[in-house]
Amino acid sequence: MAETIRLLDIRETALSSDEVLAAIADPSAGGTALFIGTVRNHDHDQPVDELRYEAHPEAMKHLRTVAERVCENPAVTALAAVHRTGVLAIGDAAVIVAVAAAHRDVAFAACRQLIDDLKAEVPIWKHQHFADGTSEWVGAC
Repeated sequence: MAETIRLLDIRETALSSDEVLAAIADPSAGGTALFIGTVRNHDHDQPVDELRYEAHPEAMKHLRTVAERVCENPAVTALAAVHRTGVLAIGDAAVIVAVAAAHRDVAFAACRQLIDDLKAEVPIWKHQHFADGTSEWVGAC
């Protein structure tokens, strides 16, 4: 399973879809699914100026658990997941996940499971700053 999980990280630096796709490149894969979560300019019908993400010190442990669960499917050949922390601007990539698998249906399903479980179980919190000066914390899990 360790060789299936090719890239896992939580970092303050910009994320790259090229890095993620290169990490999961696999000649045995017939399908690759990629999801990029970006900072949008609104939430709750309010303009958003910026976001700050903060991760619990054990967030990487939880991310590995999520990744290992997705890799229990033997048709998954490679997996990568990276999440950004710190201050992000509108349009920045906040999270990138990708899965390569023997077939496209497995790649799509596994990628969906990976992002959904990451959002539900990995302790990373979002602090949204709205244009009117208010802000709110949103728990990712």
